[in-house]
Amino acid sequence: MNFLSLFVLIPLLMMLGLALSKGMKQIRCVAVVGSSIQLLLAIGLVFLYLQERAAGNTAEMLFTASSMWYAPLNIHYSVGVDGVSVAMLLLSAIIVFAGVFASWKISPLPKEFFLWLILLSIGVFGFFISIDLFTMFMFYEVALIPMYLLIGVWGSGKKEYSAMKLTLMLMGGSAFLLVGILGIYYHSAADGNFTMNIVQIAANHAIPVNVQYYLFPLTFVGFGVLGAMFPFHTWSPDGHASAPTAVSMLHAGVLMKLGGYGCFRVAIYLMPEAANELAWIFLILTGISVVYGAFSACVQKDLKYINAYSSVSHCGLVLFAILMLNTTAMTGAVLQMLSHGLMTALFFALIGMIYGRTHTRDIREMGGLMKAWPFLSVSYVIAGFASLGLPGLSGFIAEMTVFVGSFQHTDTFHRVFTIVACTSIVITAVYILRVVGKLLYGPAVELYHCSKEDNHDAVWFERFSVITLILAVAGLGMLPGWVSDMISQSINTIIERL
Repeated sequence: MNFLSLFVLIPLLMMLGLALSKGMKQIRCVAVVGSSIQLLLAIGLVFLYLQERAAGNTAEMLFTASSMWYAPLNIHYSVGVDGVSVAMLLLSAIIVFAGVFASWKISPLPKEFFLWLILLSIGVFGFFISIDLFTMFMFYEVALIPMYLLIGVWGSGKKEYSAMKLTLMLMGGSAFLLVGILGIYYHSAADGNFTMNIVQIAANHAIPVNVQYYLFPLTFVGFGVLGAMFPFHTWSPDGHASAPTAVSMLHAGVLMKLGGYGCFRVAIYLMPEAANELAWIFLILTGISVVYGAFSACVQKDLKYINAYSSVSHCGLVLFAILMLNTTAMTGAVLQMLSHGLMTALFFALIGMIYGRTHTRDIREMGGLMKAWPFLSVSYVIAGFASLGLPGLSGFIAEMTVFVGSFQHTDTFHRVFTIVACTSIVITAVYILRVVGKLLYGPAVELYHCSKEDNHDAVWFERFSVITLILAVAGLGMLPGWVSDMISQSINTIIERL
């Protein structure tokens, strides 16, 4: 069996173990053991990938395998990874691992919660290892469907409304995406031997330029909806606000990255001529996302909505950098996906822990938490500093690479939009420092909703989840070179086609 298929097999075994589990201890044991194996597998894949590249293996995709799935349409179960895929797999494994500990006391129906959460992770892992369009789309849908139940059953606030809105909007994006994929398939080979294999389609250069002008917008919008691209972003804040903690972590930290990765892997890679011609249109939309999301976060009073609109802004930077179509900016886009995934997962984990104690997310009803809960407060400050781009943390290196790469364009249009996007740094600092000042260092507020049993700092499993994410954020910020080296060949392959 192919090594990469373990990323799908292990969660399937976890689901079987969960189904047979009796009692909370067994459920936790299965979830912890399975997520730990996945994390070790992802770390091992990083080392194997770097070794292969160091040994001089220049293949576009490594660890590939393919088996016929549906012969009439030439659909294969085809897997393979490049540097970007490996980075996304590592990100996903870290957040799933941290999410298990963040959900240590989930109720009601803990077994069912973890079953749906692991099914979501199957979709995510399968998406990142797929190099067949049909297989990729299938895993994409597997990742989306559990969100409805995870939010609708275990969420809070307007959970039914938020779950339905998220599902309908993302399924609308999937409809665009499906039409785009079918169009790519029927133009995948000039000799009539149609294929869904992404690498083969790219090698054939078979999609006519005039057809690309129709298919590129369909695929970019289809994935862009999940990437919270303006004006298709409205599902994201409501979905984040109503989701339980671990679901918010996976939703913002991993699921939204499917959008950026899909734009990179399908729209840009397979249709480079249309990307060069039409990128400016989507550059305007993503530029609006960056600034609009930051301004919207400034006026929110709910902690989750602040972070949700912040995610719209930061994920907008991912698509913004991809559309700059040069090596430095695209490298920044991947670094931004990693950085945002880690720091937003950390944010949502901390917000969930604070909400679990105070039973409110309104910053006007809280204050002086640094004295009451120092560990949670210091961790929130670290997450905030990462978000506003403090040197030494992941946000700085990611945003700096994005903006340096974007400013390499010498024409007025690109530089003006780069400067506009740069203003998001200042706006982000405003809302982060405002929240930190009020929430942690402001006048102490009596927490009427906080019982004596809940009025304590983070316990061991909460600390374990938070420390895991903090170490990852700091590690990427201080040692970004290995990630850059890992993704460089993948980026260069795209640039050569452009």
